[in-house]
Amino acid sequence: MTNNDTLFGTFNKHTNIIEQVSDGSSAFHSFANVDEAKAYYFTDKALAVFDTWCTNLQWALVADEDGNNTKLKYTYDFGTRGSDMDSPDDDNTGKFKSEMTALQSEGGIYMTSWFGHGMVQVTTSTDHLF
Repeated sequence: MTNNDTLFGTFNKHTNIIEQVSDGSSAFHSFANVDEAKAYYFTDKALAVFDTWCTNLQWALVADEDGNNTKLKYTYDFGTRGSDMDSPDDDNTGKFKSEMTALQSEGGIYMTSWFGHGMVQVTTSTDHLF
């Protein structure tokens, strides 16, 4: 469940699409639903970071050129806890970045062990889900 820090609006909207890239020997995994795709691509810890620090968060399956749901698109943004915060790094966006950076350094964002081998890629999109 995302937070509800909307008193001062939301900021820093991002949209990414994560997809499998062919290595020539493996078939793409096609997903039946968003939850299956989220569990395939992301660790539980990474999903918890999204749920904790994002104010708005939406996920969607994206079909490849053959009509198979092999990609996962997600849009997220952040509210702010207001002017009583000690520094911007303590705000929702800063906490999200620092926790994801910590997870990345320990290899804990993505489930797919072959992510680092270039067989999965994340691209940004300006076509937001909300």
